[in-house]
Amino acid sequence: MLWLYFLPLLAYLLGSVSSAVAIARVMGLEDPRDVGSRNPGATNILRYGGRTAAILTLAGDILKGVIPVLIARALTTDAVIITLTGFAAFLGHLFPVFFGFRGGKGVATALGVWLALNLWVGLALIGTWVLVAVLFRYSSLAAPLYVAWLSPGAPYLITMIVMSAILVFRHRSNIRHLIAGTETKIGQ
Repeated sequence: MLWLYFLPLLAYLLGSVSSAVAIARVMGLEDPRDVGSRNPGATNILRYGGRTAAILTLAGDILKGVIPVLIARALTTDAVIITLTGFAAFLGHLFPVFFGFRGGKGVATALGVWLALNLWVGLALIGTWVLVAVLFRYSSLAAPLYVAWLSPGAPYLITMIVMSAILVFRHRSNIRHLIAGTETKIGQ
């Protein structure tokens, strides 16, 4: 049973594998940390590498959240271990040990965590993102809290509150651009 406490460490290490950097290397693109917004995420890859590279990056980032949580759920019912495992994968994406702790903003990996923790929360997040993206063409507006309504227990709620606070902090420049009316819209 004690080995279950190593699941968050393994999740952090998996989260530390940068999908954007890996996809850029495989596809012969520039390192996303050196071009555009310098963010190793799907949106930056989309802007300079195209849709295929962005879709692969997005899928990789989501899977970094899904896989460790599903493994944890298969091995234990302890909500604390399961949510810590998801949170660790999220932190690995933000602060990857393999890439000098320069990671992405974490939205896709957080989504992956929530899809695996509670499918309904994950689907609600996707639905909200799609609605906001279609109506306003801004991907940075979509960060709702559905966990209190759809997930049982304090570990889930605490995890969502902390992840949301970190996501808002990581997107502070996007928020400033939204307020100033200078945020880049999807497709621009």
